Amino acid sequence: MDIRKDDLRGEKIAHLLREHMQNMLEITPPGSVHALDLERLRNPSISFWSIWDADELLGCGALKELDSKTAEVKSMRTSNQHRGKGVASKMLEHLISEASQRHYDHLYLETGAKQEFMPARTLYQKYGFVYCGPFADYKDDPNSVFMVKKLQYSL
Repeated sequence: MDIRKDDLRGEKIAHLLREHMQNMLEITPPGSVHALDLERLRNPSISFWSIWDADELLGCGALKELDSKTAEVKSMRTSNQHRGKGVASKMLEHLISEASQRHYDHLYLETGAKQEFMPARTLYQKYGFVYCGPFADYKDDPNSVFMVKKLQYSL
Protein backbone atom coordinates (compact mmCIF):
# COMPACT_ATOMS: atom_id res chain seq x y z
CA MET A 1 0.00 0.00 0.00
CA ASP A 2 1.34 3.36 -1.07
CA ILE A 3 0.12 6.59 0.55
CA ARG A 4 0.33 9.67 -1.67
CA LYS A 5 -0.40 13.34 -1.16
CA ASP A 6 -3.42 13.91 -3.37
CA ASP A 7 -4.38 17.04 -5.31
CA LEU A 8 -8.04 15.94 -5.52
CA ARG A 9 -8.09 16.22 -9.31
CA GLY A 10 -8.30 12.56 -10.34
CA GLU A 11 -11.53 10.84 -11.35
CA LYS A 12 -10.89 7.88 -9.05
CA ILE A 13 -10.70 10.06 -5.95
CA ALA A 14 -13.74 12.05 -7.07
CA HIS A 15 -15.68 8.78 -7.41
CA LEU A 16 -14.58 7.55 -3.96
CA LEU A 17 -15.60 10.84 -2.34
CA ARG A 18 -19.00 10.74 -4.06
CA GLU A 19 -19.42 7.17 -2.78
CA HIS A 20 -18.48 8.38 0.70
CA MET A 21 -20.96 11.26 0.67
CA GLN A 22 -23.76 9.07 -0.69
CA ASN A 23 -23.12 6.46 2.00
CA MET A 24 -23.11 9.10 4.76
CA LEU A 25 -26.45 10.48 3.51
CA GLU A 26 -27.94 6.96 3.48
CA ILE A 27 -27.00 6.39 7.15
CA THR A 28 -27.19 9.83 8.76
CA PRO A 29 -29.79 12.61 8.59
CA PRO A 30 -28.57 15.40 6.24
CA GLY A 31 -28.17 18.00 9.02
CA SER A 32 -25.83 15.63 10.86
CA VAL A 33 -23.55 14.73 7.93
CA HIS A 34 -20.16 16.39 8.42
CA ALA A 35 -18.35 14.78 5.49
CA LEU A 36 -16.72 17.28 3.15
CA ASP A 37 -17.31 17.29 -0.58
CA LEU A 38 -14.52 17.63 -3.12
CA GLU A 39 -14.56 21.43 -3.23
CA ARG A 40 -14.55 21.86 0.55
CA LEU A 41 -11.62 19.43 0.81
CA ARG A 42 -9.58 21.81 -1.37
CA ASN A 43 -9.43 24.29 1.52
CA PRO A 44 -5.82 25.35 2.29
CA SER A 45 -6.26 24.23 5.92
CA ILE A 46 -6.73 20.62 4.73
CA SER A 47 -4.02 18.15 3.71
CA PHE A 48 -5.37 15.15 1.82
CA TRP A 49 -3.85 11.73 1.09
CA SER A 50 -4.98 8.72 -0.89
CA ILE A 51 -3.80 5.13 -0.50
CA TRP A 52 -3.12 2.95 -3.52
CA ASP A 53 -2.11 -0.53 -4.63
CA ALA A 54 -0.44 0.15 -7.97
CA ASP A 55 -3.13 2.09 -9.89
CA GLU A 56 -6.03 0.91 -7.71
CA LEU A 57 -7.41 3.42 -5.20
CA LEU A 58 -7.98 1.77 -1.81
CA GLY A 59 -8.99 4.70 0.38
CA CYS A 60 -8.26 8.20 1.62
CA GLY A 61 -7.91 10.44 4.65
CA ALA A 62 -7.22 14.06 5.51
CA LEU A 63 -6.05 16.38 8.26
CA LYS A 64 -7.73 19.71 8.83
CA GLU A 65 -5.68 22.16 10.86
CA LEU A 66 -7.91 23.78 13.48
CA ASP A 67 -5.14 25.95 14.93
CA SER A 68 -1.37 25.68 15.38
CA LYS A 69 -1.73 22.97 18.04
CA THR A 70 -4.78 20.97 16.97
CA ALA A 71 -6.06 19.15 13.92
CA GLU A 72 -9.04 17.07 12.92
CA VAL A 73 -9.19 13.79 11.02
CA LYS A 74 -11.47 14.20 7.99
CA SER A 75 -12.62 12.04 5.08
CA MET A 76 -11.42 8.66 6.32
CA ARG A 77 -12.80 6.25 3.74
CA THR A 78 -11.94 2.79 2.47
CA SER A 79 -13.41 1.80 -0.88
CA ASN A 80 -16.17 -0.77 -0.51
CA GLN A 81 -14.21 -3.54 -2.23
CA HIS A 82 -11.17 -3.13 0.08
CA ARG A 83 -12.79 -3.10 3.51
CA GLY A 84 -11.28 -5.39 6.11
CA LYS A 85 -7.82 -5.35 4.50
CA GLY A 86 -6.10 -2.88 6.86
CA VAL A 87 -6.48 0.17 4.62
CA ALA A 88 -8.07 2.34 7.32
CA SER A 89 -5.44 1.35 9.90
CA LYS A 90 -2.63 2.22 7.50
CA MET A 91 -4.20 5.61 6.69
CA LEU A 92 -4.92 6.41 10.34
CA GLU A 93 -1.32 5.56 11.28
CA HIS A 94 -0.18 7.95 8.55
CA LEU A 95 -2.46 10.76 9.76
CA ILE A 96 -1.35 10.33 13.39
CA SER A 97 2.30 10.33 12.30
CA GLU A 98 1.82 13.44 10.17
CA ALA A 99 0.00 15.24 13.00
CA SER A 100 2.82 14.34 15.40
CA GLN A 101 5.45 15.58 12.93
CA ARG A 102 3.56 18.87 12.74
CA HIS A 103 3.72 19.07 16.55
CA TYR A 104 0.00 19.16 17.09
CA ASP A 105 -0.94 18.50 20.72
CA HIS A 106 -4.34 16.98 19.99
CA LEU A 107 -5.99 15.21 17.10
CA TYR A 108 -9.80 15.31 17.05
CA LEU A 109 -12.46 13.61 14.98
CA GLU A 110 -16.20 13.39 14.54
CA THR A 111 -17.86 10.17 13.47
CA GLY A 112 -21.34 8.75 13.48
CA ALA A 113 -23.16 7.49 16.56
CA LYS A 114 -25.22 4.82 14.77
CA GLN A 115 -24.34 1.12 14.78
CA GLU A 116 -22.98 1.36 11.21
CA PHE A 117 -20.11 3.47 12.57
CA MET A 118 -19.08 0.98 15.28
CA PRO A 119 -16.14 -0.39 13.21
CA ALA A 120 -14.79 3.15 12.83
CA ARG A 121 -15.19 3.94 16.53
CA THR A 122 -13.48 0.65 17.43
CA LEU A 123 -10.58 1.48 15.10
CA TYR A 124 -10.16 4.95 16.61
CA GLN A 125 -10.21 3.54 20.15
CA LYS A 126 -7.55 0.98 19.15
CA TYR A 127 -5.30 3.91 18.20
CA GLY A 128 -5.81 5.75 21.49
CA PHE A 129 -8.71 8.07 20.71
CA VAL A 130 -11.09 8.67 23.62
CA TYR A 131 -14.57 10.12 23.68
CA CYS A 132 -14.93 13.85 24.28
CA GLY A 133 -17.45 16.62 23.78
CA PRO A 134 -17.95 18.72 20.66
CA PHE A 135 -14.93 20.69 19.46
CA ALA A 136 -14.32 23.50 16.98
CA ASP A 137 -17.67 24.52 15.44
CA TYR A 138 -19.48 21.25 16.20
CA LYS A 139 -22.60 21.20 18.37
CA ASP A 140 -24.03 18.38 20.47
CA ASP A 141 -25.83 16.05 18.08
CA PRO A 142 -27.32 12.63 18.88
CA ASN A 143 -26.00 11.40 15.51
CA SER A 144 -22.38 12.40 16.22
CA VAL A 145 -19.61 11.03 18.40
CA PHE A 146 -16.54 13.15 19.13
CA MET A 147 -13.12 11.74 19.96
CA VAL A 148 -9.63 13.08 20.71
CA LYS A 149 -6.11 11.72 20.93
CA LYS A 150 -3.33 13.44 22.84
CA LEU A 151 -0.24 13.32 20.65
CA GLN A 152 3.35 12.73 21.63
CA TYR A 153 6.22 14.12 19.63
CA SER A 154 9.91 14.46 20.23
CA LEU A 155 11.66 17.80 19.98
